[in-house]
Amino acid sequence: MIGNYIKEACVENLSQVLQAQKKGANRIELCDRLDLDGTTPPRELIIAAMETGIPVRVMIRPRGGDFIYTEEELNKMESSILFCKELGVEAVVFGIQKEDGYLNYEQIQKLAKIASPLKVVVHKAIDNTPDPVGAVKELLNIEEISSILTSGGMETAFEGKNNLKKMIEIADGQIEIVVAGKVTESNIEQLNQFLHSKAYHGKRIVGDLG
Repeated sequence: MIGNYIKEACVENLSQVLQAQKKGANRIELCDRLDLDGTTPPRELIIAAMETGIPVRVMIRPRGGDFIYTEEELNKMESSILFCKELGVEAVVFGIQKEDGYLNYEQIQKLAKIASPLKVVVHKAIDNTPDPVGAVKELLNIEEISSILTSGGMETAFEGKNNLKKMIEIADGQIEIVVAGKVTESNIEQLNQFLHSKAYHGKRIVGDLG
C-alpha cells in the first residue's frame, strides 16, 4: 500500500495491466470497453492478467448503458462470476438497479452469494441512484459486499467529496469505500487530505498507461 491507501488502476488490456503494475498500482480493475464505462473483459484477458500476480478485480457488466438487466443478462453475469470464482480473482465488480432507480438489493445479494468467497464490489451504479449515501446503509446489510466504488453521486470525486466523506463515515470500516471519479496521480493526495479513504481508483491513478 502506498501512502496508507490503495491505488487501484482501471485498465482494459494486458499492456495497461503491466504498465500499472510497473508504475506502482496496488491492484487493478480489469474491464473491456472503457469507452462504455467498462464491460466484462474477455476470459483470456482475465487469465493473462491473473498471471502477472497483481490483485485483479473484474468488471461484471454484460453491456454498456443502464444497470437494469434482463433475466438473460443476469444469467450471463452469473456465468462470468462463476468463471472468475474458478480462477480465484481478488474480486468481482457489479451493480444492478431497479426501474425506479434504486439499487436492486435482492439481485445484488443473489449474485454476491454466488461470488462468495470472492470479494464483491458494488460499482458506480450507486451514483445513479436517488440517494447514494443512503444506499451505503442498505448495502451494509449484505454481508458479502466488501467494497463500494463511488464518486459520491457526482461526476468527479472532488464534486462528490462531501457525500464521499459521509459514505466513509457510514461504512465505518465494514465496507471499503473506493473513491473514484477523475482521480489521478496529481490530485490523489489533495483528495486524501480531505477524505482519508483507504482506496482510490482511476484510469490515470499511477499516470498515463498508454
